[in-house]
Amino acid sequence: MAPSARLESLATIEAACWQQLVAAAADRSHEWRTMALATVEAGHAEARMVLLRDVAAAGRQLIFFTDSRSPKVAQLRARPIASLALWSQRLSWQLRLRATFEVHFDGLEVSSRWARLKLSPAAQDYLSPLTPGTPVDHWQFDRASREHFAVVVATVTEIDWLELHADGHRRARFDAAGATWLAP
Repeated sequence: MAPSARLESLATIEAACWQQLVAAAADRSHEWRTMALATVEAGHAEARMVLLRDVAAAGRQLIFFTDSRSPKVAQLRARPIASLALWSQRLSWQLRLRATFEVHFDGLEVSSRWARLKLSPAAQDYLSPLTPGTPVDHWQFDRASREHFAVVVATVTEIDWLELHADGHRRARFDAAGATWLAP
């Protein structure tokens, strides 16, 4: 889709959002590949970036990986509702996604993804014997097992879409109640 093309119907916009999410999971250079995940811990917002690894559009699911010892895992297990934010300069679109989250530590969901990931340099992110955020005197990398690799599945319950455009900004919401235009 050309950045200057404007989509007119809510159904077309929602479909385009999912098409772009699918493209982002496959294309490392897509701006939506890197998402901001916001959770809550002890009444405080906690935000960090996660990488979109897979999309199951039919199930409205986004998938990313994490170290099972990461604080976000405890936060998502305690409160499995969180938000994701994405921005595309090319499209001039912002997505804010509300979702429910499941963290998988074993089973086919994890083993099939690990089988593909373990041969890549990204595997080292899940092989450290140290918990993420542990203070260290200097950087060193020691490999451990894949026991800390986890798969997070976010089932999107609401999409808040914002388009910034010279001819006027537009905003819409897509959720279980349907689709509606919103004031930008």
